[in-house]
Amino acid sequence: MQPNFLIRRAVQLGLTANALRPLRARSTTIPVFFAGWLTGELAPQFLALTAADTALHVARHGVGDRSTKVGLAMAAASAAGLATLVRTGHGAREEIEKALTSALGDDYASELGRSDLGLPWGELALPFRMGAPDVRGDRNIAYAPGGKRFLLDVYRPRADVSGAPVLLQVHGGAWVIGNKEEQGRPLMRYLARRGWVCVAINYPLSPAHRWPAHIVAAKQALAWIRSSIASYGGDPRFVAVTGGSAGGHLSALLALSQNDPALQPSFEDADTSVQACVPHYGVYDFAATSGAPASKYRLESLIARRVFAPDRDPVSHLDDYIAASPLDRITSDAPPFFVIHGRDDSLVPVREAREFVQRLREKSREPVAYAELAGAQHAFDVFTSVRSAHVVRGVARFLDYTYNAWKAERAQ
Repeated sequence: MQPNFLIRRAVQLGLTANALRPLRARSTTIPVFFAGWLTGELAPQFLALTAADTALHVARHGVGDRSTKVGLAMAAASAAGLATLVRTGHGAREEIEKALTSALGDDYASELGRSDLGLPWGELALPFRMGAPDVRGDRNIAYAPGGKRFLLDVYRPRADVSGAPVLLQVHGGAWVIGNKEEQGRPLMRYLARRGWVCVAINYPLSPAHRWPAHIVAAKQALAWIRSSIASYGGDPRFVAVTGGSAGGHLSALLALSQNDPALQPSFEDADTSVQACVPHYGVYDFAATSGAPASKYRLESLIARRVFAPDRDPVSHLDDYIAASPLDRITSDAPPFFVIHGRDDSLVPVREAREFVQRLREKSREPVAYAELAGAQHAFDVFTSVRSAHVVRGVARFLDYTYNAWKAERAQ
């Protein structure tokens, strides 16, 4: 018998099954997410490892014993499941394109010239490599007083640019963890290569800092962009904002609370408008006003306990929570949105994104694109994968289209 081979194949089969159909028990949310996220986005790599491990085992030990035969059956089942995950990830290309044509029109791409729809095979082979020789990084620039949580990084083309559109990236981490180096890198690297200037920020984290410190800092960073980004080649008049999870919440709130003096203490006159917003797997029902059980649980177990001050409970201070909730701040003045969410998200259920998009479309005068990605978990875009590569290219097309429309409007 070869128990180690059998154990490896059983573990891989379990991971694959969880990625295909995540468990829904609340007590297992974090491990289910983590295992499903890595397996789903690294499915090609796991498929290759499964094939290599199986071939090596057979070459060394043959297929005579019962343990090996059981392991081979598990390997075949895992390979079939992993191949399904790869196909599902590749399906993001069609899902993204459908979202864009639905919101922008069937001929939107004709205004962009040739679109890059191919997969970056070199990056897929090394998915965790975040640097790029053709992208310049300016690190740890202070955008406000306060230390390392008030620093930002600027990513821009290696060659000098001037008047480039700007992307602001806000990291996630449930408002309590996270760092500007950890998220959004594939998108910023791709956009910088295409001539954009990208800014990734840190912001104060709870429980050391309580709400609204997070959004105030994000607005301070936006004010810094308006006053200083020209020195790095950016155009301060056009700023798009993106982020995932808590960063999706903050980026959506930035877009829906433009120039709100209540969130700009001591810099009320600063321009904190944004010209486009692309939140990924964001938290939109911050105040749980939709009544969704998952939103209520998040409010009671995390937001009220660790993000807001202890004396600001959601019963007696509901207005404060509503003011922090993108779902409850939608108006006709919302900028163009491209909302992206995974259908299998274990941490922020997809129904929250659906509700947010529905309300946006009811009120906003601008385009609202929505891509719901089959098989995608939370955090699907943190590193380069088949799915995230398609998402990055779709987001770039949306931003290029929005930027071109903005320029055309100003030229009239």
